[in-house]
Amino acid sequence: MIKINKLLKIFLILATFGTQSFALRQNEIEPVMHSKIEKVLTVLRKKESNTIRGQEIIRTMDPVFDYSLMSKLALSSKTWDSITPTQQKEFRKLFITRLKQSYLDKLDLYNNQKVIYKGVKPYQKGRLQLQTEVVGKDETYKINYNFHNSKNSGDWLIYDVELAGVSIIQTYRQQFAGLLKEKSFDEVLTQLRENQPLKAKKS
Repeated sequence: MIKINKLLKIFLILATFGTQSFALRQNEIEPVMHSKIEKVLTVLRKKESNTIRGQEIIRTMDPVFDYSLMSKLALSSKTWDSITPTQQKEFRKLFITRLKQSYLDKLDLYNNQKVIYKGVKPYQKGRLQLQTEVVGKDETYKINYNFHNSKNSGDWLIYDVELAGVSIIQTYRQQFAGLLKEKSFDEVLTQLRENQPLKAKKS
């Protein structure tokens, strides 16, 4: 059985998130993502330091993710609406820092995997999904990128990624929901600042 933690590590090698974005037209999704992911794979094969490779990959992948929406979804709309704009701003900053650091820590996990592109398919509630398979020496698994229509303008950005059928955003939402049963939101922010694991106490 493929463990989600392992898939998350591989995903974080292939993509990470930023605060700047540009939207894609529907017919641009597959060719642009193909170009970006292949560039990432090329960078990963270089012999440069993880820091240099990481910076180049971040610059490549940052623009196609809607980080603002991902931050909100990771907390749930109810929680997001209950916190202050200052807390929202800090959470966005800390959340992206957490993701990027996880990615930088795991560059060495790349081992010449190849990506097969399966096309863009209709998804839930009028959204779209770019389906891919990551093929390694010992196993193959699916990484699907979920796109939403930004402001119903015809422009598309990634709001979630599914690893072997498991949503990254839903995983984070479950973690934060568990923490918020035990802690205040400010305490959760402190936990993020101190880079503590996002685990609630077992009952």
